[in-house]
Amino acid sequence: MVAPLRVGIAGLGTVGAEVVRTIEQQGRVLSARCGRGVRVVVVTARSKAKKRGVDLRGITWAKNALAIATDPNVDCFVELMGGAGDPALSAIEAALKSGKSVVTANKALIARHGLRLAKIAEKHGGPLNYEAAVGAAIPVVKTLREGLAGTDIDRVYGILNGTCNYILTRMEQEGLSFAECLKDAQRLGYAEANPSFDVDGHDTAQKLAILASLAFGTKVAQSAVYVEGISSIAPEDLRAAAELGYRVKLLGVAVRTKTGIEQRVHPTMVPRSSSIAQVMGVTNAVTIDGQGISPITLVGPGAGGAATASAVIADIADVARGIQVKPFGRPAARLRATRKAPMERHEGGYYIRLMARDLTGTAATIATRLAERKISIESIVQRHPDRSSDGGRANGKSSPVPVILITYATNEDAMRSALQAVQRDKVISGRPQVIRIEKN
Repeated sequence: MVAPLRVGIAGLGTVGAEVVRTIEQQGRVLSARCGRGVRVVVVTARSKAKKRGVDLRGITWAKNALAIATDPNVDCFVELMGGAGDPALSAIEAALKSGKSVVTANKALIARHGLRLAKIAEKHGGPLNYEAAVGAAIPVVKTLREGLAGTDIDRVYGILNGTCNYILTRMEQEGLSFAECLKDAQRLGYAEANPSFDVDGHDTAQKLAILASLAFGTKVAQSAVYVEGISSIAPEDLRAAAELGYRVKLLGVAVRTKTGIEQRVHPTMVPRSSSIAQVMGVTNAVTIDGQGISPITLVGPGAGGAATASAVIADIADVARGIQVKPFGRPAARLRATRKAPMERHEGGYYIRLMARDLTGTAATIATRLAERKISIESIVQRHPDRSSDGGRANGKSSPVPVILITYATNEDAMRSALQAVQRDKVISGRPQVIRIEKN
């Protein structure tokens, strides 16, 4: 009879406690599916006294993560502490160097040190699994690394942050401002007290860097990701998007181009008919475009204790089964350096909202500046203010008129140059709002 897989867990927060609970409750099922038992034998966390709602009797308490990582009675080290550096990094390195299997949900660590850890894992023969680092319950790592091993990937993109998707959903459905929705998300626990990591796009960027490496065989490089957040999005942008047949999502997009691998995170207009546009609330989704196949969209809960724990346990189950693949789907030595595609060369359509001064010649000036950069306009909408009370004037001056443009495909450099010229002409007030459009 095969001996049970002995698991040590560092970190007993929401996810760690759920992993312990699930392994205890689903022990027989796991044993039947894996061909051997799975047993948690040792754990550690910052506080031993904290109530976690899980029975830890019969499980040894270690003084720290490193003690578990080097424990000869542990076969699989599970790191659920988080953080891009120590103690998680040192503990994982120690576990890999001792030949142990490692499972982690730590996206920050994989995004920053994934290549280094992959080399150690390959040298010492233990697997490094991290399905839970991207998309929680969505099996996107396994899909890219194993399920599509024989497919050339052209593009991978998706909604990778539930906080941002929740905020944009509420803004669209209820006409609320970004600030109002963020405050409510914090009250409900969907957003942190300091939400900048989520709403400024950095959480999505870490996850995208990992997916790009898996999809294109490149070294993980978060620094190669262009990042914009969602704080500039206004309700009027979401209303205009709906009228034009689009929906606004914060997307992470990695795509193969002639100038390199383009990796970008920003608010994006997607056709309302697309699969990704239907994903609302805190749900995540990833779409994969590959040669010879129709686009594949994976949808599911991208965060939360149970969802993340399910991915962690799936990785543990692979270890128990003896399944082992290279951490990034190919030998670390064969991962290519990322050639960052300059964002200025990005090509696509754009949504542009301008507050145009209500003066003769304004529209012609805007059109001229766009035409000079060979930017063609697909549609234009001019929204006149309500003139019933004051004739559209305040203090004797004309109020700016919202003008919305949708362009045909152009490049980022041309678009930015044209808008800078329009601003120099002083025919608009404030900064233009620009949102990129991602076609199916």
